[in-house]
Amino acid sequence: MIAATDIARRRLAAQRISRTEFIRPEQVVSWLGAVQAQDYLGALWAVGLRLTEARDRDVERALEEGKIVRTWPMRGTLHFVAAPDVRWMTELLAPRAAKAAASRLRALGIDEPVLARARRVLVKHLEGGRRLTRPAAYRVLEREKIATAATRGLHVLWRLAHDCLLCFGPRAGKQQTFVLFDDWLPQAKGLPREEALAELALRYFTGHGPATVHDFAWWSGLKVSDAHLAIHLAGKRIDEESIDGRRHWFGGSSTRSPTSRTRAHVLPAFDEFLVAYANRAAAIDPADSVHLNAGGGILNPAIVVDGRVVGIWRRRFEGREVRFALAPFSDLSKAKTRAVGVALRRYARFIGFDVRPPSRG
Repeated sequence: MIAATDIARRRLAAQRISRTEFIRPEQVVSWLGAVQAQDYLGALWAVGLRLTEARDRDVERALEEGKIVRTWPMRGTLHFVAAPDVRWMTELLAPRAAKAAASRLRALGIDEPVLARARRVLVKHLEGGRRLTRPAAYRVLEREKIATAATRGLHVLWRLAHDCLLCFGPRAGKQQTFVLFDDWLPQAKGLPREEALAELALRYFTGHGPATVHDFAWWSGLKVSDAHLAIHLAGKRIDEESIDGRRHWFGGSSTRSPTSRTRAHVLPAFDEFLVAYANRAAAIDPADSVHLNAGGGILNPAIVVDGRVVGIWRRRFEGREVRFALAPFSDLSKAKTRAVGVALRRYARFIGFDVRPPSRG
């Protein structure tokens, strides 16, 4: 029997935050299934903190080489996905997000004839392995009388990504670029629906468990009935146990006992440890959730000690140094303070900066 108080620590282990054997970014992303990535720099760290040793350039290199891809596979939200998984995952999950957004697109004047014209013009300018930054893509669309103002351009690109026509390619300087999906990801294959559902359940519960069916439905964007079907199809490849009166599923990796040594981790905004669950009470006291939520659906970067969120953190750069500001929810013991310092220094190494002593607030 798994105690409710152990859920967060076991999730840290399953997510490869508290311990990891991974040495390549694509291993992390494949293990988790997808890593939320609308905050690009934060998402680089979300991958990096789950590697044995890494620098931000290592994760960016995996993106540049097409080993991981940034696109909109689920919930209409940007994620990193391992290249072999992008097609089957997008084909399984994106249609529901696109359907939910249909009335919004119509209100913006984006209908099927507009999308068909956009497909033709973007294929013409991208075929042969070419790339377009977002501003360049907007100029191409505008020349064809497809308006891009007031978020219309982004919605057009977003919708075409749901059809596996486009995805993000390598950055050009600090600008993201778009490429044709089939040119950039020839290795990405589809799967029959039931096989895709089973694989998605296996990835989620192995990389995020213990978790409930409602957690899985939240993370994936599946209907709860389809989430139940996916669990059924995964069968004995995932385990089930009642925790605090609720059914949870997990892979074998989440059954190990948590470490007794004080461990701290500094998570980026939108990290999977928090965003991947419908109910976050295992990791954060509901009274503290107000500090975690920055408004507009944004989750602040979190300080986690022994599986619990104990505060938030921010950074700023001063020359070649990075300075951190910490906002713990309550006073931290000396052991916890030391552990947080270790976590901050690890993050500073990841981004290649020297670290200055953190301040409070």
